[in-house]
Amino acid sequence: MALIMPQGTAVWLIENTALTFNQIADFCGLHVLEVQALADGQVAVGMVGVDPVRMGQLTAEEIERCSKDPEATLVMSAPKFSMPKTKSKKKYTPLIKRQERPDAIAWLVKFYPEMSDAAICALVSTTKNTIVSIRNRTHARINEIRPKDPVLLGFCSQIELDSAIASLKKNSKTDKKDEDSNGENGEQAS
Repeated sequence: MALIMPQGTAVWLIENTALTFNQIADFCGLHVLEVQALADGQVAVGMVGVDPVRMGQLTAEEIERCSKDPEATLVMSAPKFSMPKTKSKKKYTPLIKRQERPDAIAWLVKFYPEMSDAAICALVSTTKNTIVSIRNRTHARINEIRPKDPVLLGFCSQIELDSAIASLKKNSKTDKKDEDSNGENGEQAS
C-alpha cells in the first residue's frame, strides 16, 4: 500500500513527533535531505501536515515505539477497510482495429453459433445489431469478412474467451439434463 500525501505526512511527523529525519524519510519515501528541507522551512512553506494516525496509516503506539528507538523503522498499519474491486473498463479500440471487429464476430458465430449475442457483445465490445447482421449475412461488408480469432485480433484475452466458452458448455449441459428429465416425464405420462 502506498502512503497518501508523503510530503504532508512528513510535515506532520516533523511537527508532532520526536522521530528522526531518517525514520521519517524511510516511512514517507523521501530523501533525508528533503525531510531536512521541510523541517527548515526551505521547501513547501505553509504546507499543512497530514495526520497519518487519522488517515489510518500509522498508530500512535507505532509512533511512540519508534520515538523511543531511533534505529527502529515505522511500519504502516493494515488498512481498516478494503476498496471494492471495480470491473475494468474496456480499453479504447483504434479505428483501424474496429474494421477487424466483424472478423472476430464472424469467428465466434462460426465456431460457437450457440453463443448468445450478449456474450459476444461482452467479448468483442460490439452492438447486437452488428452481430445479427453478421449472423443473417446482411452486413454491409459481408463479402470482405474473414473469420479471425478475437484473441489474436486483440479484442479479448484468452482467459475471457475460455470463460465464455466454459459457461456456454455448462449451460448446454444443463439444457440437456432438463430435456432428458422432460422426456422421461413425458414417456411416463403416456
